Amino acid sequence: MRVKIKKKILSILFWSVLAAAFIGPGTVVSATQAGIFYNFQLMWALVFSTFATILLQEASARITIHTQMNLGEAIAKQFEHKSSKKFILFIIIVAIILGCAAYETGNILGAVAGMTLIFDIPGNYFVAAVGVLVLIIFAFKAVEVIAKILGVVVFLMGGAFIYIALALDPDWGQIVSGSFVPQIPEPLNNPHAPSIGMLILALIGTTVVPYDLFLGSGALDKKDTISEMRFGLAIAIGLGGLISMSIIGIGDAVTKNMATEAKNTINIANLEDLYALMRNSLEYDLGSVGLYLFGFGMFAAGFSSAVTSPLASAITAKSLFSNKYNKHKWEGKAPYFKLIIIGVLSVGLTFGFLGIKPLPAILMAQAFNGLILPLIAVFLIYVINDSKVMGKANLNGWVSNIAMGVVLFITIMLGFNQITDAVTNALDITLEENALLTPLIIGSAIISLLILLLIYRNRIKSQRHEPENALANS
Repeated sequence: MRVKIKKKILSILFWSVLAAAFIGPGTVVSATQAGIFYNFQLMWALVFSTFATILLQEASARITIHTQMNLGEAIAKQFEHKSSKKFILFIIIVAIILGCAAYETGNILGAVAGMTLIFDIPGNYFVAAVGVLVLIIFAFKAVEVIAKILGVVVFLMGGAFIYIALALDPDWGQIVSGSFVPQIPEPLNNPHAPSIGMLILALIGTTVVPYDLFLGSGALDKKDTISEMRFGLAIAIGLGGLISMSIIGIGDAVTKNMATEAKNTINIANLEDLYALMRNSLEYDLGSVGLYLFGFGMFAAGFSSAVTSPLASAITAKSLFSNKYNKHKWEGKAPYFKLIIIGVLSVGLTFGFLGIKPLPAILMAQAFNGLILPLIAVFLIYVINDSKVMGKANLNGWVSNIAMGVVLFITIMLGFNQITDAVTNALDITLEENALLTPLIIGSAIISLLILLLIYRNRIKSQRHEPENALANS
């Protein structure tokens, strides 16, 4: 009995690396803004994105357990001898490694921002401290050990954010309504408030993250059973979603007694304005304890993501490019693996010391992530419904397929939105608020239906033949 409980606890700690990856500074900013401007009305977006993440991660892990190959290896195998292989691998590598390197700066600066809320010390000292701490974490050879350390960080971060949210005495009726009744609130007459449509996509997009899928699949112990994997995965990602929702609650406390007219006067032109607003609100409501806990939570969110970004980059590159000839160079402390980690971390630290974000790289990463997330979602649904790969007994059920179809629709919307954002920002084009939302919804729905019909047709074809685990054994 004790052995089983210990295994379950370790499984939750291991899978908490995914929560460490998706709860970063971007999540804190998006969720806080959602709470400040719209209280709990957008909570449903985080509920949905949490379930979407569980669905995609479970499919990826199930493929890994049944085929004994992680997601990157499975993609490389599936596209072997196909003309599109180089294009697919190029998109994945650019999206993951360039994206992680570009976002690493934000992770480090987010961790520093949390510390500067507590200590009146120049930020560069904290940038150096974060770099040293990340290197200490990577001194551990086993990925599983790193994942479990990050799991502890996630639990501490969760304790800080959840405690603050509960101490602020939230309205539970609004929480339940906002979580389970999807609603689009009336837009505010405030030029500094983010558009509702884009904020919803931001909340989902900071949770359903492409590199998380490679991270979870690559770090997974392939000897795990399906039930062990599902238990740890569901609890850990569910906790991550709960942490993000608690951050909405912290933002809600800033304006929960405010009239709409007062909300229209809030000016959050940059991150400094947001941090100042949160500082004043937390000190007023909870005193210095609330401020210190929020600062620690921000630090933990940035720091944990600063570890997972280099780690996900190295795992993805290893899964795509490791083979029987160079496998020894991609092991945990081998040169290629370490080179990717050091490269991503170095980019983040360099721009962190300069105090700026590498905007061109971020824009390019956004565009490529806009391509990769729908492609991976399509790949997962395709493989999980192919009996030649999974065998008839392991195919997706129809309820799971319907749920994954909805997730596919959202990932295509997210993808188009990220590409559009990257293009308009690069060309300095300003669009009307929500101008592209309707075309996004219609176009994504049509594309999703066509893809699902093709996958269904392939499933019927594959079931006509004797099921063999072709992907694993070929």
